Amino acid sequence: MLRTTWLSVKKMYNEQAAQFGTSMATGFTLLSIDPEDGTPSTSLGPIMGMEATSLSRILKSMEERGLIERKPNPDDGRGVLIHLTDFGREKREYSKERVKIFNNAIRGNISEEKLKHFYEVTEVINEMISNKKIYNHKEDIIK
Repeated sequence: MLRTTWLSVKKMYNEQAAQFGTSMATGFTLLSIDPEDGTPSTSLGPIMGMEATSLSRILKSMEERGLIERKPNPDDGRGVLIHLTDFGREKREYSKERVKIFNNAIRGNISEEKLKHFYEVTEVINEMISNKKIYNHKEDIIK
């Protein structure tokens, strides 16, 4: 059910984003960048739960489209901050609105109690995965 639901949500967001010539991944990236101070490029992957290579491609595409710009990090001469351009801020607001519409529709159709249980279940699943409580025993390894 998790996979099926996630694929449906992803498809829905991609359909919305496609109307504006973009993708869900780009929208998610826009929402993950601090609109005022920028975000260190090395922080974006962990924030988004993405591998560096996938994120690099998205950032390159976003830079080519004029959504972001890279600037040296004044606190760390080796680092780079990702900043939104004015165009990037505009697209970020659009992405934010799409997420709000989705969230409001869900809240309007699912009780607070059911949502609370959903969040509790997803927290337990994430905790079990991050603490390696599922596939951490030698007997779990298929030979």
